[in-house]
Amino acid sequence: MCCPSATLAVWSSAWLSGGTASDDVLDALTAWGEAHEVVAHDDAIAEVFDLPVTGRVPATPVGLLGALRRLGTPGGRLVLPVAGDVRGLGGGGPLTTAALRAGEALVFPDLGYAVVPQPIAEGLLRWTVFGLASNPVLGTPAPEYVPLSEAEHGLTETVRNSAGALQALDVARDRPGVRAELSAALRTKPRLEWPSGMPGRALRVLQRADEVDAILTLAQADEPGGAMSASAAVRRAEALRPLGDAIRRARCAAINESVRLLSQASEAS
Repeated sequence: MCCPSATLAVWSSAWLSGGTASDDVLDALTAWGEAHEVVAHDDAIAEVFDLPVTGRVPATPVGLLGALRRLGTPGGRLVLPVAGDVRGLGGGGPLTTAALRAGEALVFPDLGYAVVPQPIAEGLLRWTVFGLASNPVLGTPAPEYVPLSEAEHGLTETVRNSAGALQALDVARDRPGVRAELSAALRTKPRLEWPSGMPGRALRVLQRADEVDAILTLAQADEPGGAMSASAAVRRAEALRPLGDAIRRARCAAINESVRLLSQASEAS
């Protein structure tokens, strides 16, 4: 499943590399909402991107795509922040607040900006462009680079370790109908389309991350009748936390590797 920022990251990179049309980007985004609008967080950003500031009549994603091409970015990097891990966002400020609320952001470290989606109404998603806070000495922080192979291996190992930890805590129990529940959960997710240049390994990692995410969701709620004690619930949460981190890491690695390869295809053409 991943998220709207992942869809925009891959499809905008494919468009910037000349591998697809802008209409294809817009069509891909409809998986997350029938309509999308774009605004800038403040007047300075509005001037750079030639976008309306928040509170004015918004632009369409076409305006954002045109700004990205004009500003010369090769593509963005997906960031999936959680409390305690906001790497790649440049510290505190409006961007970090918005990204934590959304659980995602598309960062353009070479430009020093990021964009965050927010549901506004049924079927309407608003994208807001923020500035990345920069260090006077170190400059604008770039999201951590994680090789796709490393992230894939880490996800597999974490699944194994988490299963062992849950069994040791005696909070992992067989549950009748769990396979049907997992299948139903996966069917409710949006069906995403990816550009033709999307690497196969990245797609496999995204699919595996979705499957593990569905398992994690069921595991977090799996206690019929609410019989689990508070201490057992805490131990279970601690055992599952590394799994959530591994899922986020795998998704970011898969999306960012896809963006990298799509950008390389542009340079080679």
